[in-house]
Amino acid sequence: MEAITKESIANWFKGLQDSICHSLEELDGDASFEEDLWDRPEGGGGRSRVIKNGNLIEKGGVNFSAVSGPTPEKILQALKLPEAEFFATGVSIVLHPNNPWVPIIHMNVRYFEMSNGIWWFGGGIDLTPHYVIPELARNFHQHLKNACDKHDSNFYPKFKAWADDYFFVKHRDETRGIGGIFFDRLSDSDGRSKNQQWQFVKDVGNTFVPAYTDAVSELRNKSFTEEDKKWQKLRRGRYVEFNLVHDKGTKFGLDTNGRTESILMSLPPEANWEYSHTPETTLQKQTLESLKKGIDWIQ
Repeated sequence: MEAITKESIANWFKGLQDSICHSLEELDGDASFEEDLWDRPEGGGGRSRVIKNGNLIEKGGVNFSAVSGPTPEKILQALKLPEAEFFATGVSIVLHPNNPWVPIIHMNVRYFEMSNGIWWFGGGIDLTPHYVIPELARNFHQHLKNACDKHDSNFYPKFKAWADDYFFVKHRDETRGIGGIFFDRLSDSDGRSKNQQWQFVKDVGNTFVPAYTDAVSELRNKSFTEEDKKWQKLRRGRYVEFNLVHDKGTKFGLDTNGRTESILMSLPPEANWEYSHTPETTLQKQTLESLKKGIDWIQ
């Protein structure tokens, strides 16, 4: 078996970025990704790829990075780590659609190691519909459960609950969307080898395209109104609030002097905040009622 090194992991993530970008260009049918190569002064760099104004995707990004160097003091304190050099690599994706019926999707798969031998994997996929449709939620979660069950039947319920807790807008008392799976610090401490953890992360990465394709196939051509677009921008506002206030990936990127444009790629092109907004339709009200932890979407 080929040795699992930080270089081999980073190379696989590059290939994942390539394959996902190609699939998304085909799925969109109009727009293409623009690539921006960047270097980090302290070590490493990345490839930021942005797609915008397409048939399906209004704004989206598929970013790869591999950064290294002295671990910033903020990270050492936040993660309770001893002082050492670090290396971090991964792929991060956020897609904001044109059509309000199509959901926002996010994925991140990543690897972190230190020169003192500490290492772990992290990541996850979650879906943020502007309108929550139970069948859509069920199909999306089934994709994630299938990927998890290939490795451990306990993974899906464990990582689904983790996502519910993580993607929670505390100051709004609502989940960011219908969740998905989230995991962090997967190492050999739980009795699974580095290769086993790596194979799981790769399967999660490879689940993105089929899960997203299914999520948009029935909705991308559905007609919408100005009221739907207004609602979309309000829900995007909630997405922004989570990413800027709570998201640890955003904080990690900024604290490690990552590239700001790439880190904030997750933000939508337009978002609104309306003072004391009250939902105007039954589906809007039902959507807010569905933004709760612990919902069993597969039943």
